[in-house]
Amino acid sequence: MIKLIAIDMDGTLLDPSHEITPRVRASVIAAREQGIRIVLATGRPYSGVKPYLHQLGLDQGEHFCITSNGSVVQQAATGEIWVESTLGQDEFLTFEAMARELGVHFHAISQGDMITTNRDISPHTVKDAYLTHTPLRIRDLDQLSSDMRYQKLMFVDEPAVLDAAIARIPSAALDGYNYVKSADDYFEILNPEAGKGPALRLLAERLGVAPAEIMAIGDHENDLSMFRYVGTPVAMGNAIDAVKKVARHVTRSNAHDGVAHAIESYALKA
Repeated sequence: MIKLIAIDMDGTLLDPSHEITPRVRASVIAAREQGIRIVLATGRPYSGVKPYLHQLGLDQGEHFCITSNGSVVQQAATGEIWVESTLGQDEFLTFEAMARELGVHFHAISQGDMITTNRDISPHTVKDAYLTHTPLRIRDLDQLSSDMRYQKLMFVDEPAVLDAAIARIPSAALDGYNYVKSADDYFEILNPEAGKGPALRLLAERLGVAPAEIMAIGDHENDLSMFRYVGTPVAMGNAIDAVKKVARHVTRSNAHDGVAHAIESYALKA
């Protein structure tokens, strides 16, 4: 029996217009009303999750969300942080310099802000800030405090440019970090203890829910660690092949209420 459903947002919960369709909303609420815990697990910071928590009725009571690709687990209603795994200023400087050398754009998430040193700002950074409702700050390096902490660091660019840059990263440079391509135009560097899977495991253990009692729904590489942890991994119809290969089920696409179909098929009681 499914007791918890972890749901990715972009490409999964949200349709191509970044909306929750009526059928998906109804299915999530039906699951919640049957006592199934709903956990939104996303690469977005909390600011980009909050409006959708309200739509789903998850901004009241004891609900949790996993944000910044598992760097943070926090109370859904208040944003209060329960677990946080961050990177420091040394890591910021290292990867900011690497991005310049590789010829890709760079930004980072820190205390609810999106920070970039790129005055020739990337449209991919602007898109990320807009979709996640995150204030965008352009800063010179000497304006950044040495004690700043970052939930994630990101290389962002056109997919072909980004892929070429990733291929040039020395393998040793990523040792000791968790890293993931969360979308075609986003490559993220995280604390080694961060990730959707590790965050979901910590939360499930706190709530007393076994992996076999969890369903996870997702579409991209950053969902793989969740899929390897849970008993019922469900790939979206629009998911990348690597996600479909490890899924137990493949549902419909996010353009055709795939999350609703998964919940109705594999989680709701008759």
